[in-house]
Amino acid sequence: MVDSSGWVEYLANRPKARRFATYLEGREALLISAIEIYEVYKVIRRDLSEERAVEAVSALRRATIARVDEPLALEAADLSLAHGLAMADSLVYATARRFGATLVTGDTDFEGLPDTVVVR
Repeated sequence: MVDSSGWVEYLANRPKARRFATYLEGREALLISAIEIYEVYKVIRRDLSEERAVEAVSALRRATIARVDEPLALEAADLSLAHGLAMADSLVYATARRFGATLVTGDTDFEGLPDTVVVR
């Protein structure tokens, strides 16, 4: 599971795009948290354009979009308290854990957490 930092790098062709491509291209089973749609759209719209942001959301649709429900929200809150994660980060991490996925990110806030890969 690639978090929004990785999707933004990849879709906006930023410096780490090729590193994240390894985790995104040619994969049949991609997973994202619904919160990532918000994050990717917002950053790409702010930094590039509304048109590019709409294209980015279209690209995200090839992934399975995991919804936030009550049990996930509660797990995310516990993870936030335990690891000092922001709300969106804890929701994404909880989603990865629910699906047994490794979280791939460019965000150093996840450094040292189980089942995460921080791309540098």
